[in-house]
Amino acid sequence: MFPLILVYVVLTIIRPQDYVPGLDLVPILPVVLLLAFGAWMFSNAKTFEAPQFVILPAFLLILMISQVTNGWSGGAIDELARFGPVVIAFFVFGAACTTQRRVSTAMAVFVVCAAILALHGVQQAKTGVGWTGIPIGEGNRIQYVGIFNDPNDLGLLFAATLPMAVFLGRPGRGFARVFWLGCAALLLYGTYLTNSRGAMLAVLVVAGCYLWYRRGMMVAGTLGVLGLVALKLVSSRMDELDAGEESAAGRVDAWYAGLEMFRDNPLFGVGAGNFTEYNELTAHNSFVLVLAETGFAGFVLWLAFVGYGFWMMLTVVRHRPAETQDAAKAAEWVAERQMALTLLLSLCGLFAAAFFLSRSYMVVLYLIAAMVAGYYVGARRRWPELPRFRLANQGWRWVPLGAGGVAFIFVLVAVLLRTT
Repeated sequence: MFPLILVYVVLTIIRPQDYVPGLDLVPILPVVLLLAFGAWMFSNAKTFEAPQFVILPAFLLILMISQVTNGWSGGAIDELARFGPVVIAFFVFGAACTTQRRVSTAMAVFVVCAAILALHGVQQAKTGVGWTGIPIGEGNRIQYVGIFNDPNDLGLLFAATLPMAVFLGRPGRGFARVFWLGCAALLLYGTYLTNSRGAMLAVLVVAGCYLWYRRGMMVAGTLGVLGLVALKLVSSRMDELDAGEESAAGRVDAWYAGLEMFRDNPLFGVGAGNFTEYNELTAHNSFVLVLAETGFAGFVLWLAFVGYGFWMMLTVVRHRPAETQDAAKAAEWVAERQMALTLLLSLCGLFAAAFFLSRSYMVVLYLIAAMVAGYYVGARRRWPELPRFRLANQGWRWVPLGAGGVAFIFVLVAVLLRTT
């Protein structure tokens, strides 16, 4: 099961089926996922211990209902075909990533794949075209094929995998350390080449969260401001970061349009994938997109899905096990906490970038979320004193939190509209 789902991850990110002649005629990605799912079905590794394993199928059901309530019954089948494979990949990858060794291996696969895409971008920047045949984009912004044909999507991947590269390089020596830290540097350079403001801000968020954890809020805030100034100096698009700038103003207008859609269809939204039927631009915000397309019902589920991942990693990072004289046990806990911190920083980078992109249904987001959920399930097996999260106990909290999230978006958009 684990090798098969790793192959699926590689094919999802590197995507040779999108540019190698002949492979586009072979359903290689669905076949590999089906084989991995079959191995999962007949394995003893199946797990449903994390709330996300219940929330995600429920979210899929809401996606289907959102189509039916908007007058298109056939849309429910389309949503099942479109998002169903994402749910399957989440279940299989989450069940496979319950040991530290497997999580480290999964991180390594993500980092290597992201580094390959960054190398493709370097080639584009130097020659004007990458080995995929895709030329460099408008404004000399690098791009890839398939789901990464937008520079912003590349930046999201780089921001999410950067903490993993640093984590893999920290304990190594010699070639391994140089290799992984070299990958980290390559991902940073790739982020620069995307010229994506959202990705650059996401990297800044990752650095700020780490400094907050290590040095406190004041140091993180001070260096964050300095970092933002530095980004504005190195990137022409960051220098235009203002609510009144044309691109930013278009995003704010799209957010406002999304809120109007929510007002008109508050329970189930306008239907998954229908945002651009009501507005020329997409939402440019994953949270607004879910709210507009699936209504409050989908928004609460998606917020809970995202929130549990952060909550789990924070629980491990903040947990203080009982003091022990066993040095080996203490070292094991240090390693556990470092891995949880890495996954937490990856989530920070991922969703900081997703806040400025419409990537609510992107498979890579759910693969990283699966790694987080699977890791926490394994951490509880290794450290039984860690709490178990149950929807029956905490699920009700997401309703008022969802209402608060909607209120926050309304206030944010109102403020931004006044400054546009």
